[in-house]
Amino acid sequence: MIGAVISFLFLIAGLVFQRKAGFPTEKATSFVNSYLFNLVLPALALLYIPQIKPGWDLLIPISAAWLTFLLSWLLFGTLGKIFHWSKQVTGCLAIVAGLANTSFLGFPVVEALYGKSGLPIALLIDQGGSFLLVSSLAIVIGSIYSHQSGRLREIPLKIIKFPPFGFLVGTLIMSLLGWKTPEFLMPFLTLVGKTMAPMALLAIGLRFRIEKADLTSQYFWYGLAYRLVFAPLLVYLIYSNFMDTEGLTFKVTVLESGMAPMITGSIVAINYNLAPRLAALLSGLGMIISLFSLTIWYFFLG
Repeated sequence: MIGAVISFLFLIAGLVFQRKAGFPTEKATSFVNSYLFNLVLPALALLYIPQIKPGWDLLIPISAAWLTFLLSWLLFGTLGKIFHWSKQVTGCLAIVAGLANTSFLGFPVVEALYGKSGLPIALLIDQGGSFLLVSSLAIVIGSIYSHQSGRLREIPLKIIKFPPFGFLVGTLIMSLLGWKTPEFLMPFLTLVGKTMAPMALLAIGLRFRIEKADLTSQYFWYGLAYRLVFAPLLVYLIYSNFMDTEGLTFKVTVLESGMAPMITGSIVAINYNLAPRLAALLSGLGMIISLFSLTIWYFFLG
């Protein structure tokens, strides 16, 4: 609860700073993004990924996050070409709408609705799905859609040089080999990891500003409709064929698929300059709107 309050205060601070005359908003945003990508994401990778024990039984809930993300890329990439959207808007929607806020929003919601027994499932979906995606394919999409000129062969180099991706690969190898993160690093990694939510919300606050034009933007409602309605509906229709619809794993998987857009996904889009205002609005205002849609999903699931 204290962490949520602190994170909320950081969001308010970002909103206040961006309206303060003379405040270097762009420099502050750049600094926060650099901190998140160069320190926090690598720390979280070392903290969580080596703890995941590979197994076929883990694939079902994790696969839901990958399915909805890949479909988001396919859907918005196709629509962008058909309707001639800008590369920035297309890339933003593919990343932000494709990733659910399975931790900062997902953990407390799942615990409140299903108790602590639902948290291991939520953690699995977050670390094996959302976190892996934001550290890998989201970076690939960001690199592709932000690439303005030059040779396409430069894109893989941009991805490899991105710190979170290198740590992701390293920690995945550790997980496969059964190597654990050294215990003496855990307190530091935990401390750094706890700064993710407040710093990410600070970055959102520095970009978040609601105007009438934003609320009438078709792109905003396309992204939110996909994340809050279509993604969980797709997971429900597909996974109900081979999972117990009354089981906790199924309910948590569907509910996590309907969480608001992931804050870190918005930070990735902002970092690559993919429609930053749209990215901030989707994850910021999306959290508020998702409280209503999640309530409907909860009662629908029973």
